[in-house]
Amino acid sequence: MDATFRGVTEATRQIGLGALAHRNFRLFFFGQGVSLIGTWMQSVAQGWLVLTLTDSPFFVGLVSALGSLGVLTFTLYAGIIADRTDKRRTVVITQSLSMLLAFALATLVLIHQVTVWHVMVLATVLGIVNAFDIPTRQAFIVEIVGKENLMNAIALNSSMFNAARVVGPAIAGALIGIVGVGVCFLLNGLSYIAVIGGLLAMRLPPFVARPSGGSAWGGFREILGFLGSERRVKTLVLLTAVFSIFGFPFLVMMPVFARDVLHVQAGGYGALTAAVGVGAMLGALAIAINSRRLTSRGGLMVTGGTAFGVLIAMFALSRSFALSLVLLALAGCAMIVNNALTNTMIQTIVPDHLRGRIMGFYSFVFVGLSPLGAFQAGAFAERFGAPWAVGVGGLVCAAVVAIAAWRVPELRAS
Repeated sequence: MDATFRGVTEATRQIGLGALAHRNFRLFFFGQGVSLIGTWMQSVAQGWLVLTLTDSPFFVGLVSALGSLGVLTFTLYAGIIADRTDKRRTVVITQSLSMLLAFALATLVLIHQVTVWHVMVLATVLGIVNAFDIPTRQAFIVEIVGKENLMNAIALNSSMFNAARVVGPAIAGALIGIVGVGVCFLLNGLSYIAVIGGLLAMRLPPFVARPSGGSAWGGFREILGFLGSERRVKTLVLLTAVFSIFGFPFLVMMPVFARDVLHVQAGGYGALTAAVGVGAMLGALAIAINSRRLTSRGGLMVTGGTAFGVLIAMFALSRSFALSLVLLALAGCAMIVNNALTNTMIQTIVPDHLRGRIMGFYSFVFVGLSPLGAFQAGAFAERFGAPWAVGVGGLVCAAVVAIAAWRVPELRAS
């Protein structure tokens, strides 16, 4: 058995998947994979449910915004908590709460009592839970695999996330047409069992609390000081903020594109979302396999970010379903190249004692600013149409990345 395990471990290292040599990461990776299929099923089903209940692009954007409001409000404090508490215990708690919220929404739908206000409240509460889950889970990865395999682990995690983005929407699109959205929410609740079981099965050294280092405000001022002195991290965080507000809302508008622009129904909606996941999964796998050979992460990140903005603008102009699928797959690939390399560069540069707080700040702009992005996209689409909302946002992203690459040359050389 030991010889077999060593052989598997060596094989994973030789093909560029060294993070999978760590037992704890394998448990995390496969448990998250099952859970994220359920999460994407719920995401697709929730967007379709809101559009069905309200017939309004504005409410589609509003519910998505409320789902990220908790991250906007609490994630900076959650980063401080992540630096001071047992990360595995925190993630087990947050995943358990997310499971209960999925079951609550499933129950309301299946007994035919759901209203858009129920969806809004549950989305808001889930956002608060995610505020503590996201930065803690991000900072937890380096404790499982170490810095040597960090980029590989982040890329593998991204590939799994986007493989779920393919499978989840495809299943949801089929189920919505056959049995309705309620079953999607129910299956999502059940999927959390896999990730919670994986976390509990990990073998980790006993948690040793670090000195608190003063008040929460003092901890926050420490990361502000670090961001002020480290121009690369500050630029990466600012670019992420721009993408969250102007770029990523194209996903929020997908139900509107499916029904009103491309004139496809639930199955087509699932296919559009899955196309993003196919491209992103392939891009993430390419990064994972070549993680040790990438010499210019900053340059590749700039290329990916610029390409993403241009491709999203092209998607906004498309009226062909087939062409839209191709453009979304390419945009998904470019998006994950940008996101995975940004995450890796930040975690590589930041010192260990600040990692939880910096990832909290990163999560604040990556997810927490999504309410602003979803709200502006929904309002823009309500007045001028979804293609204008998405197209202008893509061009803004491409322009800002190009300006950042020119103004901060050390970013390209990272």
